[in-house]
Amino acid sequence: MREAGITVVPYHLYLVPDLRFIEDSRKFYEDFFQTPILNLPHPTLYRWLNSLLFQPPERAAVIEAAQLPEPTYEEVADIIREDLGHAGAWNADGVRAADSPNRRMAMVTHGPKRDSVRKVSIVWDWRIADVRDALKRHNCPLPPEYEWFGRSFDGLDFRFLDPIRQHAPDDYERILQWFPLADLEVFRRNLAA
Repeated sequence: MREAGITVVPYHLYLVPDLRFIEDSRKFYEDFFQTPILNLPHPTLYRWLNSLLFQPPERAAVIEAAQLPEPTYEEVADIIREDLGHAGAWNADGVRAADSPNRRMAMVTHGPKRDSVRKVSIVWDWRIADVRDALKRHNCPLPPEYEWFGRSFDGLDFRFLDPIRQHAPDDYERILQWFPLADLEVFRRNLAA
């Protein structure tokens, strides 16, 4: 997008607030691209809390009383547009059709460009090799989580929790502050081993 002269206002949606490995990467990319990256809560964070994911019983009443909203991605994008005064701006993501069968079906059904919500999937038709080539061409490294899980952090299941526990124990403890029973995911997997 930058090569095409398009102004980019990047934003990041965090799943758990203040994880050091995420914040360090975000700050690295702010320096690398010489632009601030907005940092906002991911809609999934609200959904996890509202569904009481990995929450002990004593937190249930407090979370339910909070009546946390569950914004959609489109609502988050609209809030950003409104806040920045960019009412007509498009929201671009890095979703590829090859990421999963569901994403391929969405691309086939809706296409990479959705005028109704002003959203476009810029690299929808790229293979992973194309993404890696673009990163290499611009000397842009991947964040450490790609070494840990081969992808971005996007869940509270064992495939993410255990590597974080091993490589970033302080961040693992931070996750447990928000989701105290997430440790059961690791415990359960270790029982089966």
